Parts: sequence; structure tokens; C-alpha cells
Amino acid sequence: AQPRTSEEVWPLAKDFIRQYYESKTTALGERWEEAMKARLAAIKREIEVKGHYELTYEELVFGARTAWRNAPRCVNRIIWRQLEVLDARNVTTTLEMFDALCHHIKYGTNGGNMRSTITVFQHRTRPNADYRVWNSQLIRYAGYRHEDGSILGDPANADFTEICTKLGWTSPTCKTQFDILPLVLQAAGGEPQWYEIPMELVLEVPISHPDYPDFDDLNLKWYALPAVSSLCLDIGGIEFPAIPFNGWYMGTEIGRNLGDCNRYNLLKPIALKLGLNINSKFWKDKALIELNFAIIHSYQKCNVSIVDHHSATESFMTHLKNETLTRGGCPADWVWIVPPFSGSLCPVFHQEMLLYHLSPSYEYQDDPWKHHTFRTSSKPHKCHKFKTVAEMVRQTAEMFHHVYQKRVKATILYATETGHSRNYADIVKQFFERNFAIQVHCMESYNRASLEHEQLLIVV
Repeated sequence: AQPRTSEEVWPLAKDFIRQYYESKTTALGERWEEAMKARLAAIKREIEVKGHYELTYEELVFGARTAWRNAPRCVNRIIWRQLEVLDARNVTTTLEMFDALCHHIKYGTNGGNMRSTITVFQHRTRPNADYRVWNSQLIRYAGYRHEDGSILGDPANADFTEICTKLGWTSPTCKTQFDILPLVLQAAGGEPQWYEIPMELVLEVPISHPDYPDFDDLNLKWYALPAVSSLCLDIGGIEFPAIPFNGWYMGTEIGRNLGDCNRYNLLKPIALKLGLNINSKFWKDKALIELNFAIIHSYQKCNVSIVDHHSATESFMTHLKNETLTRGGCPADWVWIVPPFSGSLCPVFHQEMLLYHLSPSYEYQDDPWKHHTFRTSSKPHKCHKFKTVAEMVRQTAEMFHHVYQKRVKATILYATETGHSRNYADIVKQFFERNFAIQVHCMESYNRASLEHEQLLIVV
């Protein structure tokens, strides 16, 4: 969270202002160069005095839209000119930030007819004095860790859920897998504050399947507004670390949220509701396709904006063609542009792409809690002498060693050519290792003379 020096800001400012005024040549005519020179002179004076400068609203709008145009991972950039910019640079407190974000959620959601919207808070001016939205998206579902390692809700948000709890947020008495987390906001590097999002602002879509009535029993849903809030907007050397913005969902994004093994991991229960044979090779593929079909169907049924991966990639090809004609190219990250399934059925799969950086841009930044020093209790801690602590550690180690020695020893043997048996052996190990002193060996390297001494032997 260190602002750039004036020496770093000035060349970036010159490049951006040149881009801005070149885009205004039609409106300004022959006066555009004169206007650009005057603006650059004013910016230089401001940088010399303050070390940074203030963008005009028109420059901010142009910068935010151009940064979206330059974003190599976004497939839906063809509508970059439609981005609506809400200027919140005058906000100074977390409560004012919360009010601005509630307005953003309502305005961007627009009753389901989503509007591409960005809210821009104050830019970085001093070290460790950033304005930040701690949520990765404005609307996120909680992830509750259980003692057995399982998670109720969204595993992607388990760490942040614990941060919210640490800050004083209380989860609902009856926890579900779709509990909305509060907004955690930080103003000018101060202490983060959490605020509950009014439920009347949050539009959610129940997921149903038109051909499988039992699908409703899963009680799945997802929110309508995908408002990313963890990126930094870099315009002309000025960095804005709090800039939540939204477009609308592509169906495969929600499909991954609900289906990926490191997220909700719901393909198996979905497959069972669909009557699929989960011992077959392609049951996951079938379940994923039907899940994505259900998502598109549900959003359209509720009149909520969404785009399927075929339409999105076709529009990207049009955007790519237009950008190549007007700018000589288009930065694109193939790995992100190609949808996560049915990739080769989409035109982008067969399109060569170049990944390079243009400015203005949206940049990734660290989670703010990783660098924040939380306030600690003023209650004095009891001090222990080193000898006392060492004795406590010794006794605890002896106790655990004694308990460990009492565990029944078990051995898992596997033989494999493809690696499947090794994978199953690891699964069995995870199941048994809480209560057994367990080892895993390949039969090829195992000493067969040890067989008679085994207390429990499992062969995969």
C-alpha cells in the first residue's frame, strides 16, 4: 500500500492523458493538442505540489472503461463502452462507503436487468491509508469450517468467514449453505468495520431444471450480481484500491461455483437426482451439462441477465475482430477466455491469442487482512517463566507420544499401473488415519517378510 513517487506518476500520467485526448479528437477538432498540453501542465504542477493528481470525472470514466477494454481475462468486453461509473471519491468513512455500496447493489442489479457498474472510492495517496473492500465480491456466501474438516457453504469464503467472525459478526443461528456475508470495509487504512447487507437489496435465483422436478429438492440458488471488489484500478499512475464493479454472469461461472470439487462440489448429489449411474465414466460430464442448463433456464425464468458460453465467446470473436481493426490487436488470456467445458465447440478454442499488458488496467492485489494488524485485547497476559513453559511442552509431548503408541498399526498395500489404486489407497488412508497408525506401501517395494507382523492389513 505504498503510493507511487512523483517521478513514477508523471510518465504514466502523460501516457494516459495522451490516450484520453486522442479519443476526443472528433469532439475537440484541431484544439485537442492545445487542450492536452494545458491539462498536462496543470497535472505536472499538481504532482510537484502533492505527489499525485486528481482525475476529472470524464477522465475517470474513460480510464475505467478503457481498463475493462484492456482486461485480458474478460470474455464479455464487447460492451466496455456501456460501463457506468459511480464517483465515490468524496467518501471518507466506512458508513459512507456502505451507503455507496448499497446504492451500487441496487443500481447494478436493476431488478434483474443488470447494468455494468463500477463504484470508485478515493485513490491511494499515503502509505498504509488505503480504502478497501475486504470482500472478494460484494455478495458472497459464508463457508463454515467444522471440526472434522468439512465445510458448510462455500469453501472459497471459509477464511473470510472466520475474519468476519473475528471482527464481531455473528452467523445465523440456523446456518445454511447460502448465508450472505456482511460487507467488511476499511477507510483510510483505519480499522475494518462490518455491515449487514439489507436482504431486500440482494436478488437471488432459485435453481430448477425444467425436465427433472426432483432437482428442486437440492434447494440450490445463486445471487444475481457478480460484483468483483478485490481489484485495484490503475489509471495514469493513480491507483484506486477500492473499485467494486459488476457485469453479469456467464452461466459456466455459476456452474463452476456449484460443481467444482474445491467449491460446493455438488455434482454427485445432482447426478443422483438426475438418476445417473455414478459408476460410469462420464457421469460428472452429464451432471455438469444439466447443471449449466438448469442455471441458464432459472435465470431466464426469473428475468435475470445471464449469458451462455456459446453466445459470450461468439461476441468475443466479434470484439477481437473489431479491436484488431481499430487498435492492431487485443490482449487476451486463452486459458480464461475459453469456457471451462465444451471448449472446442466454441470459436475461441481455435483462435490464437496474445497476452500482453495495456494501461489503464485492473490489477490483482493481496487480501487486505494479510497485512492488517488487528487490535488486541487490553487485558494483560499472564507471563510464564521459560522453565515452566518447557516443562509443559515436555509433558504434552509425552502424553501425545503415549496416545500415539497405543494406536493400532495398520498397513495399506496397493499395486497399480495407471495410478488409480494409489489414489484409492490415499483415500482409505485419510479415512483410517485418525484412529490408526497407518502406512501406505506399494507391493513392489514392500518387504513380504513383514506380513506376519501386521496387525491390520488392507489391500487395494
